Amino acid sequence: MSNKEKANKWLEIVSEDLSVAEILYKTGHWLYVGFMCHQVIEKTLKAYWCVCRDDDPPYIHDHSKIAQGCGLYTKMTEEQRDFLKTIKSMNIEARYQEYKTSVALSLNHQKTTEILETTKMLHAWILEQLKAKSLTL
Repeated sequence: MSNKEKANKWLEIVSEDLSVAEILYKTGHWLYVGFMCHQVIEKTLKAYWCVCRDDDPPYIHDHSKIAQGCGLYTKMTEEQRDFLKTIKSMNIEARYQEYKTSVALSLNHQKTTEILETTKMLHAWILEQLKAKSLTL
């Protein structure tokens, strides 16, 4: 599979994840909106990795490390970097219930709206970076 095909595969999954996040948002499932937004950013970064490097992206969930590894981190604004730190805590997939509860308590309609909107903006920005490299997918 070519790097472009790998990137496209990641982006197909991202599209589904973003749709799921929006459905969960409409039903008020804040914790899982956060988790899906975490997934959207992680997979979008991994798609970018695929077109910038010859190796596969690492099996990690740390957005900052992935962005650093593919050279995108230095292009990000301070706000975008801060968002990577914020969204990192939304990786709840294999966490203990106490952790999930503490994350859930930190979320409300306003905070979740901000997370979803910022996720969409960062996702779009990363896609623009792909286009800027003349690697339109």
